[in-house]
Amino acid sequence: MNDATDYLALLRDETPLIDVRAPVEFAKGAMPAAINLPLMNDRERAAVGTCYKREGAEAALRLGHQLVNGETREQRIEAWRQACAQYPQGYLCCARGGQRSHIVQQWLRESQVHYPLVVGGYKALRQSAIEATQQQMQRPALLVGGCTGSGKTLLVRSQRNGIDLEGLARHRGSSFGRTLQPQRSQASFENQLAAALLKVTPAFWLLEDESAAIGANHLPEVVRARMAQSPLVVVDDPFTQRLERLRVDYFVAMHAAFITRDGEEEGWRQYAEYLRHGLFAIRRRLGLQRYAELTRHLENALGQQQRSGSTEGHFAWLVPLLEEYYDPMYRYQLEKRAKAIRFRGTFTEVAAWLAAHNP
Repeated sequence: MNDATDYLALLRDETPLIDVRAPVEFAKGAMPAAINLPLMNDRERAAVGTCYKREGAEAALRLGHQLVNGETREQRIEAWRQACAQYPQGYLCCARGGQRSHIVQQWLRESQVHYPLVVGGYKALRQSAIEATQQQMQRPALLVGGCTGSGKTLLVRSQRNGIDLEGLARHRGSSFGRTLQPQRSQASFENQLAAALLKVTPAFWLLEDESAAIGANHLPEVVRARMAQSPLVVVDDPFTQRLERLRVDYFVAMHAAFITRDGEEEGWRQYAEYLRHGLFAIRRRLGLQRYAELTRHLENALGQQQRSGSTEGHFAWLVPLLEEYYDPMYRYQLEKRAKAIRFRGTFTEVAAWLAAHNP
């Protein structure tokens, strides 16, 4: 296998990458299928960087070899060997495809493992991801809108040309949108988006109608610009049906997920804190008096759920939250784009419309 320069194929296929950059670099931005097995840890990298500034490249290289030597070197080589065996079709990757990936490649070769690297490294892949998103977003898009609990994400996920922005962001886009997975860095989110866009070549993209930010992740400007000029279909389900979706998603599924992850006692604590934090985040928009009233309802509902397992008590705070906050806010935004609406109906009707109009 030769060293790689087809960056779009690496992105599209989510090719495994053994990323040998330091953890702090990896945390700032990584490719979708990358694993971090660094040549130098953060402390070692910082020391080498300081040496480079003070004494130059040769001294920094000598220090690097001194720091990663003996048992430390053997342990890291063994970790790379195991990763190479696990991902035989993968590549080594460092910041620019330079010294670090070449050193790792040489050390592996000395232990009879021949493994290719990404020419240009993460920087080249990152630039290709940015350019791919810009190019792919030249295609038209159709947005799926609707009030909270309308099942918009389900519709997007059901379509071949659907791009689940909330799934890529690991956030559902509201104050209660946190998932059990931490959000990715902004660069990693954008890299994931580029990979998703490269997987299909549709006549148009199907996207959920989102704000500029999904939790801590912001949509790239080219995506925001495309969405701002795109038509939309609107899911308009009965209020009771939306409530049931939200009950299952936020009070049943999230509770079960926390319990599965953290155990009964800690899982319950985390679940309750998740709901409290979601309400707390919008307290100023609700008004402090209304926030206090809804908080009392939330605490009563949590007590009822903990005692009996019933989630019905949550409607006492969820219904006014939808009627007084979320629904008016979204409907106001939708009114400003009334001319862009191509179809409006229930979840089932919108699904049928998409089936008829989505090639």
